[in-house]
Amino acid sequence: MTDHVLTVSPQHPAPGVLVLVVDGELDHHTAPLLAAALDERAFAPGGRLVLDCAALTYCDSTGVTVFVTAYQRALATGCRLALAAVNEDLARVFRIMGLDGVFTFVPAAGDALREPDDR
Repeated sequence: MTDHVLTVSPQHPAPGVLVLVVDGELDHHTAPLLAAALDERAFAPGGRLVLDCAALTYCDSTGVTVFVTAYQRALATGCRLALAAVNEDLARVFRIMGLDGVFTFVPAAGDALREPDDR
């Protein structure tokens, strides 16, 4: 039996910016943890939310649904959302699903902080 381990660690590198470091396997067992972490955080108008996926080792369709829900909430509130350090396997899933044109992808979480506000 596989252990389904996921941690979500919040970081506040600048005012109005929240980085959630997602570490481990994001699947139907662990997706509620990320969803709860997102529910606890306000999607502040004009704020930035970065989901740092550098340590994300696996993501199934349930995890993708959590990302899409976060995108919808960010769009509805005027919060800028970026996915950072998405591995090639997950990037391929996003391309196949047509989500590569929806999300903002950055190589690393710090790159999202350097993005201009006029996008």
